[in-house]
Amino acid sequence: MIYENAQDWQAADHRRVLLFGMSGLGKTHVSNLLRDAGSWFHYSIDYRIGTRYMGEHIADNAKRHAMQVPFLRDLLMTDSIYIGSNITFNNLAPLSAYLGKPGDPAKGGLPFDEYMVRQEQHRVAEIGALLDTPRFIDRSIDIYGYPHFVCDSGGSICEVVDPWNPDDEILNTLASETLMVWIKGTEAHTEELVRRFDRAPKPMYYQPEFLHDAWEQYGRETGLAEDAVDPDTFVRWAYARALAHRQPRYEAMAKGWGVTVSAEDVANVRDADGFVALIARALETR
Repeated sequence: MIYENAQDWQAADHRRVLLFGMSGLGKTHVSNLLRDAGSWFHYSIDYRIGTRYMGEHIADNAKRHAMQVPFLRDLLMTDSIYIGSNITFNNLAPLSAYLGKPGDPAKGGLPFDEYMVRQEQHRVAEIGALLDTPRFIDRSIDIYGYPHFVCDSGGSICEVVDPWNPDDEILNTLASETLMVWIKGTEAHTEELVRRFDRAPKPMYYQPEFLHDAWEQYGRETGLAEDAVDPDTFVRWAYARALAHRQPRYEAMAKGWGVTVSAEDVANVRDADGFVALIARALETR
């Protein structure tokens, strides 16, 4: 690790961390808090994915839908209007809408094969965005003069790395430049995340093997044809299974590559000094 102990971390002129864990446990909240402190550069993996790597896919999909409306089609064909996504650190809806959900097209679902094409696009984009981290560390200092750096990773980081492989390229790259910090939730957090997702299902990215198995199992259990599956019902069904699938992967990442902090402690962080103290305690107890 780039900080061997709490003293190294607290004395560092340049603190660099990567936050990972399930979505909804505080990664973006803490990243925003640190950015607002004025001395931390906030690098969002999801934002980088949605702008640099998948922005064209997102815009083209919106244009494809607009072309089905005669009024908008005429304007697009004469270059009279511009269509793009207004993605932000705190609004990733354009990316989520593009990734979509498989199932009944009448309910907004995608054919499963098209859904998997978009999943693969996301995998490639996420790897690219993660491997861009060292360059953004350099930019944050050389261009903007920020002494500290926080990488706000997506919940699916564990899907694109092999945490049990000591030669994993992505993890080696990230661990050589940042202190990797797992925000660990409890069973209560997991139950709340499932309830939250049930109220407002959103598209997710998972390993293709997991998705193929889930899709086939769901079809066997329900007896529904692909185009009869309710997209929201399927992603609700898959989500709880996905959390269980991801937990050991996060744990292995923390054990082999970083430190662990609890979601409760993260929720109690009020400023940058509090975050620095929290990470120091995690290094002391590692």
